[in-house]
Amino acid sequence: MKFQMAKNSLFAILLRSPWWISFAIAAGLFAAASLWLPGLYAFFIALPFTVIACYVGWQQIRQPSAARITDTLETIRAMSWNDFSGAIEEAFRREGYSVSRLGGAQADFELTKAGRVSLVGCKRWKVARTGIEPLRELHAARLARDAHECIHVAAGEITDTALAFAAEKNIRLMQGAELAKLLPRIGRARNRPAK
Repeated sequence: MKFQMAKNSLFAILLRSPWWISFAIAAGLFAAASLWLPGLYAFFIALPFTVIACYVGWQQIRQPSAARITDTLETIRAMSWNDFSGAIEEAFRREGYSVSRLGGAQADFELTKAGRVSLVGCKRWKVARTGIEPLRELHAARLARDAHECIHVAAGEITDTALAFAAEKNIRLMQGAELAKLLPRIGRARNRPAK
């Protein structure tokens, strides 16, 4: 059984916040605890928040820049389906997944890792605005194949109704920064000077 943190717990909120917020809480707790307790105890009281600040800071440093995200998305939109699907397949293999192509219209890939099955839908990656229909199809495929997770890949915007549906059905949306992290070589390749 995998441990899952509540979405609105203090630590979950801090993991989504800038690193300096956790650091400020750690410093405040250390200062307040130092007034009544020995320094070592105060240190241990502040330690969880310091660890979160370091972890979040490390994650934020590794985020792709806005220019790289834009370059990656432009390059992805210009790719053919064969090139794009090959890049996605290779990227998930680098992440440690076993990847199988699916022939159906509802999902394009089946990913397997540590006994968990995920379905990926990405055939409509080029559309400027994704509606709810491809997400419904992906969710139906998840139910039919008894998969643990669904991932929808999009290089464009996602409508509000589609975002609500994805949140309700627990469909992971991969776009923007997450897509640029998955495909790090795509945006960089476009910016290299021709030889």
